[in-house]
Amino acid sequence: MLKSVTESFARVIHGLTVEHLTDHVIQRSKRMILDTLGVGFLGTNTEVFHKASEYSKIYSSNVASTVWGQPDLRLPPTYAAFVNGVAIHSMDFDDTWHPATHPSGAVLPVLVALSEALPPSPKCSGLDLLLAFNVGIEVQGQLLRFSKEASDIPKRFHPPSVVGTLGSAAAASKFLGLSMTKCREALAIAVSHAGAPIANAATQTKPLHIGNAARLGMEAAFLAMLGLQGNKQVLDMQTGFGAFYANYSPTVLPNLDAHTWLLDQQDVAFKRFPAHLATHWVADAAASVRKHLVTDRALLPIDRIARILLRIPDVQYVNRPFPDSEHEARHSFQYVACATLLDGGITVPSFHKCQINRSQVRELLSKVELEHPQDNLPSFNTLYCEMSVTLNDGTTFTERSDTFYGHWRKPLSQEDLQQKFRDNASSVLSCDTVERLTEIVENLEDLEDCSVLITLLKGSTSPELVSKSI
Repeated sequence: MLKSVTESFARVIHGLTVEHLTDHVIQRSKRMILDTLGVGFLGTNTEVFHKASEYSKIYSSNVASTVWGQPDLRLPPTYAAFVNGVAIHSMDFDDTWHPATHPSGAVLPVLVALSEALPPSPKCSGLDLLLAFNVGIEVQGQLLRFSKEASDIPKRFHPPSVVGTLGSAAAASKFLGLSMTKCREALAIAVSHAGAPIANAATQTKPLHIGNAARLGMEAAFLAMLGLQGNKQVLDMQTGFGAFYANYSPTVLPNLDAHTWLLDQQDVAFKRFPAHLATHWVADAAASVRKHLVTDRALLPIDRIARILLRIPDVQYVNRPFPDSEHEARHSFQYVACATLLDGGITVPSFHKCQINRSQVRELLSKVELEHPQDNLPSFNTLYCEMSVTLNDGTTFTERSDTFYGHWRKPLSQEDLQQKFRDNASSVLSCDTVERLTEIVENLEDLEDCSVLITLLKGSTSPELVSKSI
């Protein structure tokens, strides 16, 4: 039995094989991949994506990888991963895990970029991609379980910028076939690349956290491959990875013959609208309250509403009484509650500036109050939202949401997940390409050559390539 936590991680990264993948893990991770691709395509329409891609154009290389849905833009692999990672998180529409992080966005862009950049022989298969993807997800989940602090919605730093960077390094190391020693070095290097403060939540900078995690994790693997060395005990030490946590208590991972995947035990949440996950409980409760106030196609009686009370956890960076940008609105309990009351639901256009600044929304926002019950802890696994709307005559309607549709306890159906992908990806790709991508990912474990997937991510619709792959 190894005594070093860091060494045990390197052993797991290096030693896991496709034979370790379970059917359950393959199915769950394919859903994560499809959803991540969809929100990534949608994200290429955002201002932050355009700024990040314009910046990245200053870099050039003899080796280049695809920027999803942008057939005329190719970048060095690290910057293709960066830009695609930014796109994935540009609307806060990507998957969320517990303990809290966005697991897929830091990993998938790395593997897609590498699969294109590596020599065409030997071919990278769909199973190769699934294995490396799940290694990257597993490393993040294991690291998050080394601290009680990680179980709560974060207050100090954004988790994907920390565990995501190591997950990216682990996935890249697996995909590149690094030795156990170099897997360990990649983790050590990645620790020095990791971290971003929560203060930049609700700004255009937050999506960079995912992009940087992808880019810097890949960079750590490249540097390790070239022989760069770091601390051999980096995951064991309070002054190593423990620097990110006040109560860090790492444990050695089990031997490979006893390995079980965290994704087998804990599914992810998929969002139905692009905003911080905690607001999804609020939207659920608000939709239920609205049914008491609005019948048929009538308008919400705003002038009759005296008070809107939200009983929610104390999560300060999602407490924004009067948001004035799309990014602030995505991180506002108050805005999501009022927009749902007014419109009956939240969609991608709900966060456009013209929607945020509507006079009806502003009037409703002025009536919102928050309460933080002691039993409503800031954890995605246990939090709830109770919403009460009181009318001028004193009548009060109250509804509570304990689990919204899309949470791991109430997962999206495969049909609804695929429809979300179609809605998002069709903003950039042709309907034919969207359907072919859906089919490719659905059968990813049978894909012999990932170059077919890359061709479709560019926006190509070559029927010959796709028909040969399935």
